[in-house]
Amino acid sequence: MSYPAACEPWLGPQMGRAVILITGAQAAGKSTVAQLLAERLPVSVHVRGDLFRRMVINGRADMTPGPTAEAVRQLRLRHQLTALVSDAYFEAGFTVVAQDIILGDHLAEMTTMIKSPPLFVVGLAPPVATIAAREKARSKTAYDTWTIEQLDNVLRHETPRLGLWLDTSRQTAAETADEILLRAASEARILEPTT
Repeated sequence: MSYPAACEPWLGPQMGRAVILITGAQAAGKSTVAQLLAERLPVSVHVRGDLFRRMVINGRADMTPGPTAEAVRQLRLRHQLTALVSDAYFEAGFTVVAQDIILGDHLAEMTTMIKSPPLFVVGLAPPVATIAAREKARSKTAYDTWTIEQLDNVLRHETPRLGLWLDTSRQTAAETADEILLRAASEARILEPTT
């Protein structure tokens, strides 16, 4: 099987497998980019953090601009589950592409929850106008509790700039996946492998 040339930094002996954590606002393209990225890697899995939120049938407390303590507790649980699943897949020999909306101090917390090195963090940060256009073109509605501007403000002003951050406004999802493959090894690394 042959892989795109963009995969070369990941396929060399210095790379091997990794955990790649993708964050960004709703409608930034996280799910699509993560799926395309996982498809470009030879032994990979796509972990969708939002699945853990949707597993809660009764008693779910979603995050709002003024979240309850229970909403924050459930968000942290969702992040813990994402980290545990990512580590388990990594230990089983997979490169993991995990994605979710992980903003504010939660991003730094998440980088301590994931134990498998190397860990790469990628933030998708297209401007508000691009998010609005993408949201309008989607079949689902992401913005009901939050406004695009509110979430963008948290992303840009309250979230630490860990790893590689990309303005994807002029890229297709495939181009973004390729750029991550080309740049993550040198610009997105958070945790080093232990020897």
